[in-house]
Amino acid sequence: MEPELRCPISTDLDAIRRLVRDHAGRSGLSGERLDNFVLAVNEAVTNVLDHGGGTGTVLARTGSGGVTVEIADEAGRLSAAHLAAAEHGRAHSAGFGFGLWLIQHLCDRVELDQSPRGSRLRLHMSVRTAADRPPGTLVPQGCDSVEPGLARPDFPEP
Repeated sequence: MEPELRCPISTDLDAIRRLVRDHAGRSGLSGERLDNFVLAVNEAVTNVLDHGGGTGTVLARTGSGGVTVEIADEAGRLSAAHLAAAEHGRAHSAGFGFGLWLIQHLCDRVELDQSPRGSRLRLHMSVRTAADRPPGTLVPQGCDSVEPGLARPDFPEP
């Protein structure tokens, strides 16, 4: 059985970030990709607290060459329209947009499911090996790999 982490969404974002960082780090994410993934999860949980129902669950799983974190919001207010608008740098409604845009640019894959029980945002980050790096990527001496990522995103114009 693959490792799994499950915790309730709470206002203790620091604890959630630590748990996700530990889980994803043990699963093979490192460096900037790990930082970006933790930031994306933080944004998703913050959206549940600020714009959703305020309650839900964070579920992290390892498998299929990477880490997937599901953020379940019991209110289910997040829609595909919100994701689509944010992906193109347009806020769908007041208060939605930038966090979703950031999530989509930091993660390798973002998916949304909605049901009568709420919405579930799935964030996935692949664990990259030396074989996955583009040819010619320089690796600093003493490092196993260099993980490309988005440390300082180019923010869309308002």
